[in-house]
Amino acid sequence: MTPPTHLWDLTGRVACVTGATSGLGRRAASVLAQAGAAVVGVARRHDALDAWSAETDGQTATVPCDVGVRDNLPTLAQHVSAPFGPPDIVVHAAGINTRERADDVTPEGWDTTLALNLTAPFFLSQALVPEMAKKGWGRIVNFASLQSTRAFPGGVSYGASKGGIAQLTRAMAEAWSAKGINANAIGPGFFRTELTARVFDNAELAQKLADQTCIGRNGTLEDIDGPLLFLCSDASAYVTGQVLMVDGGFTAK
Repeated sequence: MTPPTHLWDLTGRVACVTGATSGLGRRAASVLAQAGAAVVGVARRHDALDAWSAETDGQTATVPCDVGVRDNLPTLAQHVSAPFGPPDIVVHAAGINTRERADDVTPEGWDTTLALNLTAPFFLSQALVPEMAKKGWGRIVNFASLQSTRAFPGGVSYGASKGGIAQLTRAMAEAWSAKGINANAIGPGFFRTELTARVFDNAELAQKLADQTCIGRNGTLEDIDGPLLFLCSDASAYVTGQVLMVDGGFTAK
């Protein structure tokens, strides 16, 4: 029997990745391009987008946009469809963690967190779904978190948004999977990114977190590749509404 490697091949697919200039979003955008997809990277920083595109093997385009501004999203859907056609895949990797403790949460911090982490994934997906439905094939990948199920200090706003992402993923699956559009989420453990720099700058804390995993280490960017390709490809044809924890077993203990 020939191994079904075609299940992972994204040749001919178009992907949109938000948060494409740093951390797991940048890694996701690059991996999808290497797998054959034409990738449109979305982020606020023009120069960082240009750097990502220049350094990435494959067919890429960039669209500068702040996805945390809701009024930008309908127009954004049009812009990301312009270079290669309407996306088949959308990966919502843009995110923010203000790390405000409960007593210090501000209305501005709350609104910014929810707008970027929860509102943008829904409304951008909603705008892209009609074209996916016409093809009868689509993949929506949200980014959940350890805080989708656990409470961390300074994580009230962030945890609320990521708990919402877990339920949003299930609701998206219920709404759109019958049209061929699967919706799932990746829940990363601790990876060294711009968002977690303060954690990894504290070697003792980073080691403590590594010790809480079953594997015994924190994540590296390469650890996201396989789960991402699985959820973005035909390999996950019968998988929808799930949160796949990529955390080295942190949530298993």
